[in-house]
Amino acid sequence: MYSFDSRIRYSETDSEGRLTLMALLNYFQDCSTFQSEDAGVGVQYCKDRNVVWVLNAWQIVPIRLPKYGERVRIGTAPYDFQKFMGFRNFMMFDEDGNYLAKANSVWSLIDISTERFVVPDEAMIKGYPKEERIPMEYAGRKINFPKESERMEPIPVLPHHLDSNHHVNNGQYVSMALEFLPADVTIRQLRAEYKKQAFLGDVIHPFVAREESRITVALMDGQGKTFAIVEFEL
Repeated sequence: MYSFDSRIRYSETDSEGRLTLMALLNYFQDCSTFQSEDAGVGVQYCKDRNVVWVLNAWQIVPIRLPKYGERVRIGTAPYDFQKFMGFRNFMMFDEDGNYLAKANSVWSLIDISTERFVVPDEAMIKGYPKEERIPMEYAGRKINFPKESERMEPIPVLPHHLDSNHHVNNGQYVSMALEFLPADVTIRQLRAEYKKQAFLGDVIHPFVAREESRITVALMDGQGKTFAIVEFEL
């Protein structure tokens, strides 16, 4: 397992002083990029080869969101490669080594020029040594969006939504979807499926489907094609 230690910052907490779901997601994302950089196959390595790892799906299970000031360890472990696809777990632990959160993720390697899938090279395979996947209840990466939904106000893509690949960062879609949740809900599980990249100047049209123990948000373009679907189990 690749890991780094941190301490929960005030800026990462909600009104109750607990780590926000977005901050947890950002910790996981940072952990994977740290591993890539330390292995020598990070952002510049991919840029030089005109490739990028694109996230296909998230499954994040918060067990206990830590409080402001707590010391934590964030870890990640790639566990499989299948042609152009990579699979990796994420974990957050407390000081005693207890799980605070678990996650699974699915990635694809894409050639930026052709937008076609490519197989990771030997350096990438070596840089991400495979480990046993962690114990958790693994969900499918496809999310079925309910037939009944409510159309919400459109969201223009602004510069702060973009990452170094110049498209909307995967966490930004989750942040947009979180805005449609009631303030007092507890999230048992987050799943996200990414289908299409959004860029500066695009307009995202949210559709929200509310069920008894689930809220699902589809983020779409003006032609009805889906950028991402985010599902919250409550």
